[in-house]
Amino acid sequence: MLSGHSCISWFNKVLDSVIFLAVQFRKITIVGVGLLGGSLGLAARKRRLASEIAGYARRQKTIAECEKLGALDYATTDLLAAVSGADLVILCTPLAQMRTLAEQFLPALKRGAIVTDVGSVKAEVVRELESLTGRVGAYFVGSHPMAGGEKMGVLAAKADLYANAVCVVTPTKKSNAGAVRKVELFWKSLGARTLRLDAAKHDLLVSRTSHLPHVAAAALASLILDPKHPKSQTSLCATGFRDTTRIASGSPEMWRDISLANRKNVSRSVDAFVAELKRFQTALKKGDVKTVEKFFATAKERRDNWCACCASPSSE
Repeated sequence: MLSGHSCISWFNKVLDSVIFLAVQFRKITIVGVGLLGGSLGLAARKRRLASEIAGYARRQKTIAECEKLGALDYATTDLLAAVSGADLVILCTPLAQMRTLAEQFLPALKRGAIVTDVGSVKAEVVRELESLTGRVGAYFVGSHPMAGGEKMGVLAAKADLYANAVCVVTPTKKSNAGAVRKVELFWKSLGARTLRLDAAKHDLLVSRTSHLPHVAAAALASLILDPKHPKSQTSLCATGFRDTTRIASGSPEMWRDISLANRKNVSRSVDAFVAELKRFQTALKKGDVKTVEKFFATAKERRDNWCACCASPSSE
């Protein structure tokens, strides 16, 4: 029979083995430590997915916030130092910055390293970064976790942000199969559910489910809260208006980049949305009771069915 001390020693060895099995990468680097990057760091540290988790930030203030939150093992404003020796590099910056940053850290990217991202638009990012990383023998695999929120900055980060969220992975014919599997395992280890899609198909689908709702929320917020209206207008904005426009408080820089990068698909989705509103408007002008009721009934039925079977818990 083991003594008390021996039991503790044995338990610690078993625990160390379990932790070792959880470690997927020696070093993970998160480029851009805001809400998404900070949440990644918190989740990966909590689950012990790497021996070392580094971060790159542009400002010392962000580094101080990372340290306060414990989102990373360390953060630096030195991009090459942050990426050097990393097995997995995750781009969590606005879309327009990704190519430039990748070009800058390419000299520090080791052969065989995996690069992924969290961008909401995939086709252009995948095309550019797959080619860039391939120059130094590294691998790019596009990712888009359907998770987020209207609050910005690392102090808004949450360790459970990706739990139960769908994460789309967008491999190409050129993708390294091992790298794709590792990226999928990484997201699953954070509690996400992975879905493989072609990058172009992804961009079409999210233009409807993610990008159009943000445009609609922004339009509503701008229209209804226009200071030209009487002051009493805002007093009549209750929870329905608040909930409908919540995502309009998201990062303008991020949503500018998303809209422009996916402009063809977003434009078509806006056209379809406007056509739906015009059909409702026509019925309204005619006093068409059946059509107006059907408009609301169809929406209720479809949303209720979606909520019952597959609604994402993510706030994005």
